[in-house]
Amino acid sequence: MSRKVFINLPVADLPAAKAFYVKLGFTINEQFTDDNASCVVISEHIHVMLLTHEFFAGFTPHAISDAHKATEVLVALSVDSREAVDEIVGRAREAGGQANGEPQDHGFMYAHSFMDLDGHIWEPVYMEEGAVE
Repeated sequence: MSRKVFINLPVADLPAAKAFYVKLGFTINEQFTDDNASCVVISEHIHVMLLTHEFFAGFTPHAISDAHKATEVLVALSVDSREAVDEIVGRAREAGGQANGEPQDHGFMYAHSFMDLDGHIWEPVYMEEGAVE
């Protein structure tokens, strides 16, 4: 069985969050999108569910973290090249996000990170083929 990953993120402004991720080059699956949530397709096996705060709160007894003040999770996303790392961070900045720190070059691995509109941290990372064998 092929597994899929659905990352659920609370967002303050659903239309703005959808627009941000579309500007990064991802698509919206309208079948799983309404006024409470939107499904962002990262790849065939990775989806991000953007949920309004009110809707997200229905899935947890805990308070929703303010990702601008506390780090809840770091989401690493593999990309095909060093240039792709810089490109997606650049697109995130152009779409209203922020770069998070400086690029990290470890020779066989190159990464940088950005914060989306709600402060969620994404880390595009390129790893040379064969580096993890």
